[in-house]
Amino acid sequence: MAKLHFGPARVPSRDSPAKAISLLKRRGFTACEIDFEGGFWMDYPWAERFGHLAREAGIVLSVHAPIAGFMGHVERDKKQRMAVGMLDHSAGIAKAAGAELVVFHPGFLLGRTRAAAIRSICEQLAELRERLEAKDRAVPFGVEVMGRVREIGSLEDVVKIAGRCGWVRPVLDFAHMHATSDGAYLDVEPFAAALAAADAVLEPKAPFHIHFSDIAYANRNETKHLPYGEGTLRADPLRKALRHFKRRATVISEAPDLKSTQAIKAALSGVAAARR
Repeated sequence: MAKLHFGPARVPSRDSPAKAISLLKRRGFTACEIDFEGGFWMDYPWAERFGHLAREAGIVLSVHAPIAGFMGHVERDKKQRMAVGMLDHSAGIAKAAGAELVVFHPGFLLGRTRAAAIRSICEQLAELRERLEAKDRAVPFGVEVMGRVREIGSLEDVVKIAGRCGWVRPVLDFAHMHATSDGAYLDVEPFAAALAAADAVLEPKAPFHIHFSDIAYANRNETKHLPYGEGTLRADPLRKALRHFKRRATVISEAPDLKSTQAIKAALSGVAAARR
């Protein structure tokens, strides 16, 4: 397995870039996802300084766009224009910080067939790409596997989207996939199969981008992220599956507490959590 970067899904401090990087280093993290799911809180100077300090510390960054920033709208209305603006601004922050990619959600079926929804998402992503290129902020995007079985966003969906849009990468959320598979991610094989599907559409030097946490689910739909060990999803099979690939990997913990994130980090390092 090539080098693995690991870190949290939230910047640990909003007081200053220096304090945030200091906390990440102190906790042994080598990755961090900038958390804009609920809205933008970081300006361009903050992002530039954060990115500079992260590079000095060997910490790779990514950006999670606001939840409402999805493509594939049925109507070209105010909501669609707002979504485009959110993704545009996310890309601008990512460019300023030197982030590897912008993670976004694929959207919804909205009464359409899966094929029609995917076609719409790809068409609107192509339009977004033209807009970003004109602003010199055409960073890679990552479309995330979602946790609701009857909506758009399965592993197959995101691989199709990534395959059609060369600048879009699949983001594997193993908590979501564990939920929609009714708890099937217990051994190495399903992890390796999901990684192989992503590997097939990723450009040669692009890293895997992975979200991970323990998860609660009902009727094959996610309900909430759990402290590590309270559910049935474990990081050890992911560690073993990643050994089959030479591709770099960035694993982002979406666990609800620091202790769980450290336990996932220990498992991915092959260290017994009890020793930490």
